Amino acid sequence: MTEIAFILNGTPLSVAAEPTRTLLDFLREDRGLTGTKEGCNEGDCGACTVMVTDETGPRALNACLLFLPQLQGKEVRTVEGLAAPDGRLHPVQQALIDHHGSQCGFCTPGFVMSMAAAHATGCRDHDDTLAGNLCRCTGYAPIVRAARAAEEAPPPDWLPSFTLPQISSGGTVSGESPSPGGAAANARPAGGPGGADSPPAAGCRPTSLEELARLYEAHPEATLIAGATDVGLWVTKDLRDLSMPLFLGAIPELRRIEEAAGSLRVGAMVTISDLRAALAPRLPGLADLLRRFASVQIRNAATLGGNIANGSPIGDTPPALIALGATLHLRRGETRRDLPLEEFFLDYRKQDRRPGEFVEAVTIPTEAPGLRCYKLSKRFDQDISAVCGCFNISVEAGRVAAARLAFGGMAGIPKRAAAVEAALLGRPWTLATIEAARPAFAEDFTPLSDMRASAGYRLEAAAALLVRAFHDLQGHPVSVLEVEA
Repeated sequence: MTEIAFILNGTPLSVAAEPTRTLLDFLREDRGLTGTKEGCNEGDCGACTVMVTDETGPRALNACLLFLPQLQGKEVRTVEGLAAPDGRLHPVQQALIDHHGSQCGFCTPGFVMSMAAAHATGCRDHDDTLAGNLCRCTGYAPIVRAARAAEEAPPPDWLPSFTLPQISSGGTVSGESPSPGGAAANARPAGGPGGADSPPAAGCRPTSLEELARLYEAHPEATLIAGATDVGLWVTKDLRDLSMPLFLGAIPELRRIEEAAGSLRVGAMVTISDLRAALAPRLPGLADLLRRFASVQIRNAATLGGNIANGSPIGDTPPALIALGATLHLRRGETRRDLPLEEFFLDYRKQDRRPGEFVEAVTIPTEAPGLRCYKLSKRFDQDISAVCGCFNISVEAGRVAAARLAFGGMAGIPKRAAAVEAALLGRPWTLATIEAARPAFAEDFTPLSDMRASAGYRLEAAAALLVRAFHDLQGHPVSVLEVEA
């Protein structure tokens, strides 16, 4: 058991719980707050969405994938705590009533909380903010109309207001501004630090890189928990007992984004949402790809380091980072080492990471105007790639001067297309050159057939994405949204 202090619907709490108890189970079973629904229990349906506020502001998150120690010092707001004490409804609640946005009502609390978080931050891209919430009754149109109707309503005076920090040059910190007030904000972190000679306390939350390095070197069998969007499923679906969970959310160094000439050094605990915001003015092609990284709720929790260390061959960030020539920074105890990200992936779910070694940061080059990233999946939102292709191509005097092509879904690891690159380099940047390079895809990849795509489709699609990159770089981009519309 571990002690966790946080604020729930305005009331400070201090609770003792198993470190891998989910917020969803706690709300429903321990507090009787059954407005937060259990649907898929894996972060897809959004019925369990709650609003969690920390020093970065309010965000929509899936309660089914949040372990209680991740809430230390934060504020949780459920649908039961959204209205005013005197019964006045939040603007999004009233708008859903006015626009008939609820029928059976099962999904409604999740929609309400997603809309409330978007309302608090001023986000008006409702197709994006609601992509992580499923409804089987209304067809979404009245829900979106309700979200639009609530846009101009002022923030409720009974809820605290927060301002999200902005990316700035000279070094940016994700999550170092003063935290919101309340008893939980300054409470003692959950779990003791644990000595190097003894196992870490249950639900331990190291508060510095040095403490994490010491603990993990001494106990490499521990489970590192970043956003828990993948590890959470080990518990909710596989029913695993996690060995010595170490929660990384209290380490400020891992949440930094630091800018240098031509690059960003991104800490392993930077969320996909924060990464996307930082990259949008610098690498819009990669930022657009991250728009399709699961849902808002997942992007608000999932971390860059977790997506890389997971080692999945269909992770969304590695192909783009490999195409950019990103550098991975690893640490074990007092020893640090750097390596090109492409060398980190050795085989299916096998990485060049030693026992007790963890991902500390990634350096991402940002001077890549030719970067184009494309994701093919059966659904535009909330789906896993069948093929993800990223192209970093430079053309000088009509010829290919440099080319880095990387793919996900084409092999057991995210992988560069070295033979295709060689077939392009030095040759005229024309469709004829691309057609001549097509056979090289079969030299680089022997993809599998699975439920998402056949091997033949993957080879054809990968080559077609290179054609798409050509047209895109020629000033004739293809909009998937316009095609679908």
